[in-house]
Amino acid sequence: MAARSIASLSLSFGLVSIPVRLYSATESSATVRFNLLAKDGSRVKQQYVSERDPTVVVPRSEMVKGYEFEKDRYVIFQPDELKALEEGASHAIEIVTFIPEKAVDPIYFDKAYFLAPDKRGGKPYNLLKEAMLQSGRCALAKWAWKSKQYVVQVRAGEDGLVLQQLLYADEVRSLKDLEIEKLTPSPAELKLALQLIDQISEDSYEPTMFEDEEKKRVLAAIDAKIEGKHIVAVEHAEDSPTAEVIDLAEMLRASLSRTPAKAAAKKVAAPAKAAPAKAAGGTVSPLVATERKGARRAPKIEEASPQPVRARAAKK
Repeated sequence: MAARSIASLSLSFGLVSIPVRLYSATESSATVRFNLLAKDGSRVKQQYVSERDPTVVVPRSEMVKGYEFEKDRYVIFQPDELKALEEGASHAIEIVTFIPEKAVDPIYFDKAYFLAPDKRGGKPYNLLKEAMLQSGRCALAKWAWKSKQYVVQVRAGEDGLVLQQLLYADEVRSLKDLEIEKLTPSPAELKLALQLIDQISEDSYEPTMFEDEEKKRVLAAIDAKIEGKHIVAVEHAEDSPTAEVIDLAEMLRASLSRTPAKAAAKKVAAPAKAAPAKAAGGTVSPLVATERKGARRAPKIEEASPQPVRARAAKK
């Protein structure tokens, strides 16, 4: 399915105005959702009621938006007025300055978008992209969008430009507020930690090496529930609280002794999928293969009273 642009904008670079189109750079992964039901299995609906008379249900068609300028006093805006507020903003992304590409702390990153050249924008677009790549710098710009002004970073990649919304300073908390105790590690502990980092380091980030294992685990539990099994939580050994912290250096040495084989196996071949284990009663437990080390809790499947197995509804 072809990407659909969100808006047509212009990216100003000095006196040069580059027509661009805006695209969302991310999409939400389909999450496992549970519906709210009444005890008889019927779905429940959310309704809005009037604060003055809670017995009066207000349909969406009769709702309006208002701004509270004093306590319990609102000025009402009509839909055309709200639209005018949004459309009144400039469609220009105005570059203010260029800074080193790694100068922005990722904690300030908000939503990301792609910028692509619009009609007659190809040449200046590619010029700006190449200039930023060669200079090692990114752009800081101002952008008004949907009644709010954003500070944005425009950075260049080999395939094009990325517009990254940035949070304002007052929107980001400081670690200093946590008053974290500062302790100096011993030289021996630091040396062991650096060795461990070196052993399990990679040269680049590969997003495809990760997947949502928790989602797979929950879906497997849902399949088991459909088949009539009962899901209960079981304690893991790592859930048990320890009385005191054991020797840190010894733990680092133990980690170093077992990571090489693990790292080598990962680089030689992808890990093979574990075969489904048999649950009590001879049935296959779909959760065994999806358990992972470090999970706080993993469901355990127990046989319930026989129930008719229903096929899982296919996604439309």
